[in-house]
Order: sequence, then C-alpha cells, then structure tokens
Amino acid sequence: MTQTPTAPATRTAPAQPAPTGRARAVLRTLAIASCLPYISLKAAWIAGSHVGIPADSMLLGHRTAMLVANGASVLLDCTVVVLALLLTQAWGRRVPAWLLAVPMWVATGLLLPIMTGFPLQLLVKAFGGTTAGSGGDGRPFLDEWVFGVVYTGFIVQGLTLGALFVLYARERWGHLWQGTLSDLPPSPTGPALRVVAVVAALLALVPGVVHLLWATGSTAGLNETRIAERTSDFYALEAVYTVFTAVTVTGVLLLALRRRGALALKVPLTLVWGGSGVLGCWGGYLCLAALGPVDNIADRPAAGMQLTYAVQMLVGILVATLGAYFFAERAAAAKPAGPSA
Repeated sequence: MTQTPTAPATRTAPAQPAPTGRARAVLRTLAIASCLPYISLKAAWIAGSHVGIPADSMLLGHRTAMLVANGASVLLDCTVVVLALLLTQAWGRRVPAWLLAVPMWVATGLLLPIMTGFPLQLLVKAFGGTTAGSGGDGRPFLDEWVFGVVYTGFIVQGLTLGALFVLYARERWGHLWQGTLSDLPPSPTGPALRVVAVVAALLALVPGVVHLLWATGSTAGLNETRIAERTSDFYALEAVYTVFTAVTVTGVLLLALRRRGALALKVPLTLVWGGSGVLGCWGGYLCLAALGPVDNIADRPAAGMQLTYAVQMLVGILVATLGAYFFAERAAAAKPAGPSA
C-alpha cells in the first residue's frame, strides 16, 4: 500500500502506443510533403538536370563531388520522412532511445540555424542588405528561387518534426525533465560533470568569439574567397552561430552547476539540446565541406576557419554527451528497485 504507481508507470509507458490523432496526422503529412521539393530537386541534379543552376555556375565544374553531396543530401532528407513516420506510429514506441535521439539531435542541429537565419536574412534584405548566391569569383552557383523553395521546406520540416518530437518525447520521457533545478538530487558524478561542463564552456569561447568577430566585420582567419564574397547573409548567419554558442554555454552551465532556484529543468535541457546540435552538426558539416575540391588555393578554408569549425564540433559533441549522461542517470534513478537478494 505504500508503493506509488509513478515508477512502474514511467517504465511501462513507452510500450503503450499513443493514438495518432488528427493533429499528428496533419503534422506528419506536412513534414513529409515539405521534403518533396528538396528531394525532387536533388534527384534531378543527380540525373543530370541543371534546373536552378546557372550555365556558368561553379557547381558544374565538380560533377563527382556534386553527385556525392546530392546523394548524401537526399538520404538526410529521407531520414526526415522516416522520423515523421516513427514519431506517429505504434512501432515507433519500441525504437531504442538512442536510435531516435541521435537523428533527431542531428536534424535539430542542422535545421535550427536555417529556421532562424533565413528569416533574419530576408529581414536584412528587406532593409537593403545584400544576399548570397555567388561563388568567390562572382559567378552565381544557384538561381535565387532555389534558396526560397529549399529553405522554406526546411523551415516547415523543422516546425512539424519538432512538434511531433515534443509530443512523442513528452509521452515517453516526460518524467525525466519534470521539476526545477532545485529539485535535482545530489549526484556522485556531479563534480566530474561540472569540470567537463566548464571545460566545454571555455572551449566554446573559440568559436563564439570568432563568429562574433566575423559577424561584426572582422576578416581574421578568413580566406581570400570568403572575404571577397561576404554579404549581409554572411553576417546574419555568423550572428546566429554566435547566439547558439551562447545558448549552449548557458544551458550546460545551468545544468552542471545546478544552482538552487525555481528555473524549470526543461529550460537548460532545451538549451543544451538545441545549442549542442547546432554547434556539433554544423561544425562537423563545415569541417567536411573544407575537404571538398576547390578551383584555386584562395577557395580553400584558411587554418583559422578549420580550427573554428573543429572546436565548434568538439564543443557540440561534448555538451551533447553530458546531456545524454544526465538523461541516462535520471532514467536509471527512475527505475523501480528490484527485489532484494
């Protein structure tokens, strides 16, 4: 009679299929439909079409690299379709946590800068700012309409997939982020986690300061091509990276230092999830992009750029690892104790 139903309920909840509902069905349909323009465009390019690509585009000079990049892009966007189905089907409740969390973390990290940066770029353009779309030699590499179609689709993907994930995660793991920071019990690994969090925050100063310098007009660490092709779009995106770096540091320090207060636990966890995803995934993407073919030495990323992207990726992965460990510890504590020997 003294037992409460809380622990057993949280343990068995993942096995209970939640009703899809009309709202989730609509969100799923929108998420899948928003992938079609991007996938269709990429498939056309793989097949040899030049729709949306100007005749003198620098992209046409690297056919093999373009095939590889477009093929990878199609696979990534197809993952959004799979995730939309997983988050709304009964079988999705049986998927291991890591198998869902990892691709959702990647999707969050890749989509958030687009969801925030593209509207900001449009706003800047409305006030007379210059836009991207040209290579370092001044040749346009894509028609401007392509950006509107693709980025609008990405924003819809982010909103719908994010809403579906919140609904899913609240039902399956909602008990893990209930309460406030002051409710967190002492942890035997707390000192170690605090040290790692402080190290991550200090490392984040590297990309944070560099992105801030680039956003405010500095050319330190940039190669000749990037300096020549800077537009208002460039400055807006660098400002977005600066903000997400600050978001990441704020979230991980709040979570690790665990200062007493009434702040809801879901606030630092949300900051850690989104911020680490942006830093880790875009840092990794930019590191991979630096390995691609270039027309001349001026196009190759400078050492300062490569270092910034590498440290950015490291910080994102480190903070995400801390967040995963926190959830694993909370999940273990929430499990009911087994029978005594």
